[in-house]
Amino acid sequence: MLKKVFLSTALCLVSFLMMAQSSNVILFTENGEKFTAILNGIRQNDRPETNVKITGLNAEFYKLKVIFDSQALGEKNFNLAIQLGNETSYCVKKNNKGEYVIRFVSSVPVAQAPTAPATQSVVVYNANPAATPPPAETTVVHQQTTSTTTNGTGNPDNVNINMGFNMGANGGSINMNVSGMDGETQSSSTTVHSTTTTTTTTTSSSGYSTPPPPAHAHQDPPPPAPVNYLPGYNGPIGCPMPMSPNDFSDLKKSLMSKSFEETRLTIAKQVVGSQCLLTGQVKELIGCFTFEDSKLQMAKFAYDHTYDIGNYFKVNDAFTFESSIEELNEYIESKR
Repeated sequence: MLKKVFLSTALCLVSFLMMAQSSNVILFTENGEKFTAILNGIRQNDRPETNVKITGLNAEFYKLKVIFDSQALGEKNFNLAIQLGNETSYCVKKNNKGEYVIRFVSSVPVAQAPTAPATQSVVVYNANPAATPPPAETTVVHQQTTSTTTNGTGNPDNVNINMGFNMGANGGSINMNVSGMDGETQSSSTTVHSTTTTTTTTTSSSGYSTPPPPAHAHQDPPPPAPVNYLPGYNGPIGCPMPMSPNDFSDLKKSLMSKSFEETRLTIAKQVVGSQCLLTGQVKELIGCFTFEDSKLQMAKFAYDHTYDIGNYFKVNDAFTFESSIEELNEYIESKR
């Protein structure tokens, strides 16, 4: 009985510790398409980005909806697996059929994860729908301006006329005196100008007014984070993107269908010359050849087309003779 109680307690403790582990996920598009991430039906980033880091995850599986900013691309649904306590990176890209898929890139413990660059959008996982903003408060202020216009004065006419006649033997004269005021009519008029001022204030949930963002504000989208196609590898990179496992498998089948080794070598060089391989793929490719000279030629040619060139020493295991290993090493040294 005591053993069962102890086992149950241990299982509960393990479950609690797993749930208490906080995990992160990094989502980015291979070609820089802007998108909005929806986890379990809840929007995470408030504006479209090309690279989003979501922290504070506590479950192992999520339903992910990617809504592209471009209406022509639409939206895609994916299943997202998260390793508890780790920071997991996924790339949203097009496959050979032109369809958007999500591909695992890397996973490291959160404590060992590099600091997010300033250009990366980082959001804390939001498990609840965003609250609806309160309605805007609008204040209307009416203003009136009164002006008076005056035309002339208002006294009535007041005119006096005096006339005198003086007639003598040698002639006569007439005197006329006019005195008084020639009045003008005074009038006044009042004009009323009405001005309406509207003030809009949006109140946030905290009770403070939130001003609208300036119309000229603009921020360039952050560039996508570099992709690590070999989890755990931190050495030098020789080419951008390794060949997919399916394409590499097709290459091996094509080589093994040929009877002559010289033909195999020619085809291998044709394909590898425009591709990128992992060191493990190079080692498998060398295994398709029988003669040591063919193996050495292939190893030298593939070096310039290898992703994880820091692991190229592993190719040495594909050779039979020590002299071949020494010649390959001399060749690699001459390339550095």
